[in-house]
Amino acid sequence: MTLRLRLLLAFAFLSIVTAVAVAGAGYVRSRDAIVQRAQDNAVIETTNRVEQLYPLPARPPDAAALERIAGKVSGREGTALASANGQSSGSMDASVITPELRALVSSGRVGWQRVPYAGGVWLVVGMQLRVSSGDTSGIEVYVLRPFTSEIEVVDELARNAWLIGGAGLVLALALAFLASRGVLRPVRELQLAAWRLGQGDLTARVPVRGRDELASVASTFNSTASSLEHHVGELRRMEADARRFVADVSHELRTPLTAMTAVTDVLDAETAALPGVAGQAARLVNRETQNLTRLVNDLIEVTRFDSGTAALALDDFDVADVVRATLRMRGFTDVTASLPSGVRARLDPRRLDVIVANLVGNALRHGSPPVTLSLSVSEAFLVIEVADSGPGLAAEVLPHVFARFYKADSARGRSKGSGLGLAIAWENARLHGGTLAAANRPGGGALFTLRLPLGGES
Repeated sequence: MTLRLRLLLAFAFLSIVTAVAVAGAGYVRSRDAIVQRAQDNAVIETTNRVEQLYPLPARPPDAAALERIAGKVSGREGTALASANGQSSGSMDASVITPELRALVSSGRVGWQRVPYAGGVWLVVGMQLRVSSGDTSGIEVYVLRPFTSEIEVVDELARNAWLIGGAGLVLALALAFLASRGVLRPVRELQLAAWRLGQGDLTARVPVRGRDELASVASTFNSTASSLEHHVGELRRMEADARRFVADVSHELRTPLTAMTAVTDVLDAETAALPGVAGQAARLVNRETQNLTRLVNDLIEVTRFDSGTAALALDDFDVADVVRATLRMRGFTDVTASLPSGVRARLDPRRLDVIVANLVGNALRHGSPPVTLSLSVSEAFLVIEVADSGPGLAAEVLPHVFARFYKADSARGRSKGSGLGLAIAWENARLHGGTLAAANRPGGGALFTLRLPLGGES
């Protein structure tokens, strides 16, 4: 649920509770006052009409006398009933008189009661007539008058209460909407700035308005973003310096390494004629020079990827021929290859050669034979799989297998690799718009899967 919706619901709930409390209480008090005043007026009016009948004759009333009494107390709007000694006269319907009201009037008190009659609410007022001595005359008088006008007033009050409550609710929702806009605008600005910051725009800032809590949050966000921008700038500068240093050192080492390689090649050709220790030293120097040359070349390749200068030289060729050439030139004779002819793709053959050489070389160095290489096509992608029969990749190694300078067997001593081969292979796959993934086969051994688009860079 959004914050705006929660604010609107809170305001709506508060306005409903307030309207019910205020309008409801006012409606109840007004209704009771109107009903009570109407009942009091009816009792007073009936009492005044009864008093005009005094003094009553001393003889017992007959039907004509009861009819005359009922006619005098009925008034303009009501009907009346007069009863004595078991007989009654008048135009009033006697069925509307409840036993409770009869018992109250028989006890000598004035009683009244609201009753349903003729599709509406009517008021029945009853009392006894007394003779001049104060004793009861035995005559009971009941007057039935409509209560319609008072009910209409009460209904009007109810409608007004609902209207006032509805108007209050609409006003509260309007105020809530305006308040939510004012409150949520800084929140939206903060959200947008945070999103821009997450997308890498370190210049994202939030305008600070006022001196409230939201302004404090915006100010804190701005100071945090400024600090982050400064630190990221420093890190980028240091990273650029480090890349430039690696590139400069790699290029500076290339010239003396070229000369050293020429010398070590001569020494290597003469190692057979050198006595024991000298021959071993010459072979060691030659091997380490080759390793150093490979490391410098790898570093130069990595700096090209980091600087964005690495480019593809795409060509249309038979993939099986390129892979066979890679295996033959590297001397990878212990590899079982399944290379169907006729699989053509538009790729960079030099970079594919680097990928295959690194994958197969890694499998031969760290896995166990047999090492297999298979070529296939899946949808619009070229798929090359390199698998070995070794122990596979440990769970803690899999997330870092393509990281630079990462060596899974570093704890067992110095390895031949530089830790850049798989990283370079992954970068070359990404440069083609493809993927390179590492996993373990169900039967044991590591499996590297290369997927490259057949049509060139994706």
